[in-house]
Amino acid sequence: MPRPTAAQLAYGSCTVIFSTLAMLLLSQTSSGLGIAVIALAALALGLLVALTVPVPKPAPAAVVTRPTAPEVRVPVQRETASVAAGAESTGT
Repeated sequence: MPRPTAAQLAYGSCTVIFSTLAMLLLSQTSSGLGIAVIALAALALGLLVALTVPVPKPAPAAVVTRPTAPEVRVPVQRETASVAAGAESTGT
């Protein structure tokens, strides 16, 4: 599992803090259960935001090109090793 980036941590933390404050102020709840529900909702929202922050892609690896060997041309008709050896033994 990859580690979260600094941007993911920052966005997730800010989302949790600001959404908790906003929901507490808007709901005007004072019960413990209401505060717990709001806190859990804010944590879920912060996690969702942190996971959807685009992660920078790693830089592509530099492509190393090696110089290629010059093209070797093979003659169309060439003697095989056995024919060349047989010609030398019979010709001498």
